[in-house]
Parts: sequence; structure tokens; C-alpha cells
Amino acid sequence: MSRADEVEWQAGPYDGVELKVLHKNEATGGVVVLRKFHAGVAVPAHKHPDANEWAYVLSGEWEESGEVFGQGSLLHAPKGQGHGPHVARTEVVSLTVFDGPLTVIPV
Repeated sequence: MSRADEVEWQAGPYDGVELKVLHKNEATGGVVVLRKFHAGVAVPAHKHPDANEWAYVLSGEWEESGEVFGQGSLLHAPKGQGHGPHVARTEVVSLTVFDGPLTVIPV
């Protein structure tokens, strides 16, 4: 078990995105992470071929496909399905669960 304040932010897969890995399942490769998107960051459309993704927005606003998601929103991206681009309208922090390895492939 991890306390978020005891875990350091690390560089994410894109510039302007940081991760705190709170839990990793060694058997499946799945992770629970806090993700921070700096204001103005745009993450191109992509997919996760090996994991379903659930992202719960803790703070901030991000836009995807013309829809704005703010605090309290839950987004789901099924394994292998393209999603994005994501645009951080403000700094965004989300609690995100990947049920398999966190791999990212552009679409």
C-alpha cells in the first residue's frame, strides 16, 4: 500500500505529463497511478493494447473529442480502442487504473 505523499512524481509518456505509481500488480502489470497533466498539454490520440483504462478526474478540466471532463468525471477507454487527443484546459490530476501493462501506441 502506498501513500500518495510518499511517492515521487516521475516523467510520464508525454512531455507535460507526470505519474505517481501508487500500486503495481506484478502478475498482470496493471497499475494505479495519479496522473498530472500540465495546463495546455495536448496528448495525441493513442490506444493501450494491453489494458483497459479508467480515469477519475480529481481536479481540473480536460477536453476530449469536443467534450469537457471536469472534477468528478469518470472516463473509460477499452483495451485496444483509440481515444484522444486529450487537451488539458487547466492543470488536471486524475486517479487512473490500467488493468494490464501501461503501453501506449499512437493511432
